[in-house]
Amino acid sequence: MTQKFKVGDRVQFIYNNENEIGIIKSTTINGERHCIKTENGECMKSSIDLAPAPALVVVPQWFDDAYKEVIEYNWNEYAQKVLLHFIARTGFGNQFSIVENDGTQQYCEGATDYVRDNRFDLIRAVLDGYTVDKEPLYMVELPNLAYQTYLVKNDDGILAWQNTGAGTKFTESEIKAIDERYWQFAVPVKEVGGYE
Repeated sequence: MTQKFKVGDRVQFIYNNENEIGIIKSTTINGERHCIKTENGECMKSSIDLAPAPALVVVPQWFDDAYKEVIEYNWNEYAQKVLLHFIARTGFGNQFSIVENDGTQQYCEGATDYVRDNRFDLIRAVLDGYTVDKEPLYMVELPNLAYQTYLVKNDDGILAWQNTGAGTKFTESEIKAIDERYWQFAVPVKEVGGYE
C-alpha cells in the first residue's frame, strides 16, 4: 500500500538520477497522480514514485537574517558556500560573523555558541532548506483606567507612549532590552492582529 499524499506535502523523488524535493501543488481525484512544484519547475508524478521529504530544520530568526545578508552581498550559489564556511569555522577560535560588503564584520550576538552546538543541523538547513522559528510578538500596554496606552517605537528608534490601539509589536528580548520592568505589561499579539 502506498502512502497518501495531499496538497502542500513536501515530497522527494528521483528525477534524472538526482534526488528532487518539491511540494504537491495539486492531486488527481483518485489521489494517484500529483503535480509537484520544485526549484526546476513543475512535474507530474505517481504516488508510488514519491516519498516524504525530510523535515525542514527549524532555525532562529537571526540565522535567517544572516543568510539573507550573505545572499544580498553574494551570488546565490556562492552565498551557500560562504555560509557553510562560516558555520564550519565557528567554535574553532572563530566567532560566527558575516563579512559585510565594505569588509567589516557583523557579529550576531549570542550566535557563536548556538552555531557550535547545532552545526550539523545548520549545515542541513543551508543545503536542504529550513523554516524560521518565529518569536511571539507582544505589545506593551500601560495600565490606565481611562484609555489604552501603548509603547510605540518610531522610525528613528525613539520610544513613546501613545493613546491608540496601534502599539509597536516587540519580541520578548526587545522588550527586556528596553527595560526589564516593561515585560510585566506585555500583551501577546495574535498573528491576525488581535490579542490572545
